[in-house]
Amino acid sequence: MYSLRAYNTFGIEAEARQFVEISSIDQYVSLRKSGEYAHLPHLFLGGGSNVLLTKAQEALVVKISIPGITVINEDADFVWLKGGAGVVWDEFVQYAVNQGWSGLENLSLIPGTVGAAPMQNIGAYGAEIKDTFESLEALNLQTLELEVFNAKACAFGYRESFFKRAGKGQYLISSVTFKLSKKPSVKTSYGAIQEVLAAKGITQPSIREVADAVIEIRQSKLPDPKEIGNSGSFFKNPTVSASEASRLMAEFPGIPNYPVEGSTDVKFPAGWFIEKAGWKGFRRGDAGVHAKQALVLVNYGEATGGEILALSEEIKQSIKDTFGVSLETEVNIL
Repeated sequence: MYSLRAYNTFGIEAEARQFVEISSIDQYVSLRKSGEYAHLPHLFLGGGSNVLLTKAQEALVVKISIPGITVINEDADFVWLKGGAGVVWDEFVQYAVNQGWSGLENLSLIPGTVGAAPMQNIGAYGAEIKDTFESLEALNLQTLELEVFNAKACAFGYRESFFKRAGKGQYLISSVTFKLSKKPSVKTSYGAIQEVLAAKGITQPSIREVADAVIEIRQSKLPDPKEIGNSGSFFKNPTVSASEASRLMAEFPGIPNYPVEGSTDVKFPAGWFIEKAGWKGFRRGDAGVHAKQALVLVNYGEATGGEILALSEEIKQSIKDTFGVSLETEVNIL
């Protein structure tokens, strides 16, 4: 058995039946064709930043460590930047920012890898990867052939994609390509970005200054997984109908909310509900809710995945009972 504690940002102790690490798709194809692990299901791990391990894994765990950051095309206005699935997401973002290429700066410091990013259409501070996504390559696990997916084929939604729904378990993403602008147009209207920039006297920010502001905000609000086990936002921000939104705003004056583009639905911050219900800073044993950000569940050391999961279910029921709102888990439960 192989310990997976070092391969998940919650720092949960769980074991795998077998474990391999790959640095190319060819390695995995050869592994499959050898038939050595044909008797086991295969579980793919990137940075382990969006999973909660609740038990031993009776599987071959395949750690995806495919490297590489490459410019595959460019013109006067844009550059197409390709990242291997195993590249650390923030290293990819900072590479683009340092080159002066715009589009990913608001996604600075999000944990995980490039390959995992499109699976849930990661987003923060008014940006999502679908905004700059060009295409990805993924191995069809049935045919063992590489296929190319454009944005439409990925069916991106709010923290959703084809790979979390209809295509779940059918593909292994090997690389992702983004179309970035050489003529930066920054987004600063979401969250506290403008406040941080104003405090520094910055009125016309560069993409580096926006990235640094995002990093500062995230570091002030979110715990570092290297210091305290966590998986970032544990729940999705709930989206409700216009009539349900009216009820919430009437019953809870001042509740923050955001219109959903192209819809009459309204999105509310999950962290607000959790904090108002009294869960912020809650701790039971080594499982808890972060003291600064109620959206983040944490492992203070030796919590089990089952204990974190049980706490999350209690919180969901509490929010349903108190506000009539259903929270959905963002983290993948294994």
